[in-house]
Amino acid sequence: MAVARKVLSSVVLAAGMAVFGAAAQSVPALQEFYFDDDVAASVPEVVPADAGDLVDQLMKQRERGRKALDATVQLASVAYAQGRPELGEQLYAEAEKEASANSAQGRMVRWNHAWALYRQGDTEGAMALWHSAQSGLRGNASWVPPTYALALWTAGRKDDAVKWYAAAVRTEPQRWSSTAGYAQQLPTWRDAERATLAEVQQAWAANPPAWP
Repeated sequence: MAVARKVLSSVVLAAGMAVFGAAAQSVPALQEFYFDDDVAASVPEVVPADAGDLVDQLMKQRERGRKALDATVQLASVAYAQGRPELGEQLYAEAEKEASANSAQGRMVRWNHAWALYRQGDTEGAMALWHSAQSGLRGNASWVPPTYALALWTAGRKDDAVKWYAAAVRTEPQRWSSTAGYAQQLPTWRDAERATLAEVQQAWAANPPAWP
């Protein structure tokens, strides 16, 4: 019995270390500044979101439109919003196949997919996809620090979240030292997400970490 317990404990420990390792790998190394724009960090809207026949129009765009890939990503977002994550996953998988992995379009697919996962409560999965989307870009994209700060805070890794927020402040102190401009700076974020980032900002203001 004692041997069995020891074996079981080893298995559990190994599994725990594997999960921890995967989580750690989902976050890239922190850099000092993040000035670069990234065209992939965009939410496609081929059809106005308030269109009454939104799904039908998006399906038509997927079949014959020039923006078939964007339509697929928008449709995947709609599926998630309607509580159909399985369909959303299927559509994102189709979009991944349509776009070259290292292209701006491919990274756009993963960036949007990450947001869908985050909003479903899969924070680690979201961080892994954001990391993948970021990896294909030369330079340090400006969306990275606030996005990781949000995700890490949500995952309970609050010290890490504050360090990432500090990178945003170092890069553009006039934008990130306060929460006043969040609505303008983060137009595609939900109110709850901006509120969570405000918690990170308060923690940063209370004890700004030094670099490095």
